[in-house]
Amino acid sequence: MERTEPQEPAAAAHDPSPESAPGAVPEAVGGSGRAEPAVADGGASPPGRAGAGVPADAASRREPVEGAGDGSSTAPDGQAGRRRRPWVRRARRTALAVTLLLVVPLLAVETALRVNYTGDPADGTYTRDRDAMWLGHAWVDGRKKDADVTALARRLEDTGIRDLYVHSGPLEHDGTLPKSAYPRARWLIDAVHRELPGVRVQAFLGDVLANGGPDGLRLDHAATREEVVRSAGQVLDTGYDGVHLDLEPLRSGDRDYLSLLDDLRAVTRAEDAHLSVAAHQIDPLPALHSVVGLFAENPKWWSQEFFGQVARRVDQIAVMSYDTARPLESTYGGYVAQQTSLALEVTPPTTHLLMGLPFYYESNPSHWGHAETVAAAVRGARLGLSRTDPDRELFGVAPYIDFAATETNWREYREGWLRPNAS
Repeated sequence: MERTEPQEPAAAAHDPSPESAPGAVPEAVGGSGRAEPAVADGGASPPGRAGAGVPADAASRREPVEGAGDGSSTAPDGQAGRRRRPWVRRARRTALAVTLLLVVPLLAVETALRVNYTGDPADGTYTRDRDAMWLGHAWVDGRKKDADVTALARRLEDTGIRDLYVHSGPLEHDGTLPKSAYPRARWLIDAVHRELPGVRVQAFLGDVLANGGPDGLRLDHAATREEVVRSAGQVLDTGYDGVHLDLEPLRSGDRDYLSLLDDLRAVTRAEDAHLSVAAHQIDPLPALHSVVGLFAENPKWWSQEFFGQVARRVDQIAVMSYDTARPLESTYGGYVAQQTSLALEVTPPTTHLLMGLPFYYESNPSHWGHAETVAAAVRGARLGLSRTDPDRELFGVAPYIDFAATETNWREYREGWLRPNAS
């Protein structure tokens, strides 16, 4: 199940165990859901003797055993020879063919991604001072104090981070949002505006979608969508500068989601606020979401067309470009470069596009910590930007998430994305 509600450890939010990022779905292709082809038993059929439960002509059909000398079907020790049955040979050939069908395309994809990571980013493809960052729930539930905001301000000084997506949910499955979920929101908003002038604080709201199952938020219910819109108005009344929506797993082409975004946009525009969303990755191969959908209930990707439809309805769209199952840093970086190009091609210049950065470490089949580094993600984003729209102004990166970030994450972000000689 995709992860939509970050909960940092209560005892030590400054140095917690890594937590799963939004968008982490076990991949059905190229991820933890890969199925290895079955290999048929290539051994010979059990030895037997003619007349002992074996058809009368079976012994005459056996191939001579090496060393039999006279070419007979009987070995020197008197044991009957062995012969692979035709179905065994066919099974072995089928297994080999299936293996090649799976392995060869996979190797081709990984090679293409590695090539996509080569070359140098264009000059000037550094921060546009339009980055964002996801923050955990501790900032609004009472665990954080004034000193924490001061420390955050020092951390963000001289970076390009201008939007904070602060987890303020989750939404209830009926779309409502209890005010008890964010009791210290007004304090945080005022403190950030004081310590970080010009930085927006957006309410990060999410929930798990039912998608036909018994539990979760149902976008196909008009009453539920109405409650989500009402909840957005509720957090804006609290003082948030915008609403950041993360509903997962969201299937490509969901018309109810597009309808919800239209209604939310009307509310945020009326309040002079921002509407932003966390977005699934785009099909790295044409129609991959449709193919994977035949085997997985909740495929990871959106079509490029659907991504564009979402991007045209929001002020900001942040790609969850992590948890990709890529095994090498170079192929992960090449994947981010590809995702950046695909997103730029369909995101209108009036919509702010952000590429997610993995500010956390874990190692599992969907996220290999040694491969999914901030350095690779930043370089991949710069390569994609260089090749597709190097002069794009409404572009940035978005680290996920504050409480799991390491000094290495921050260093790689600064060295790779901020302007040269940035501290």
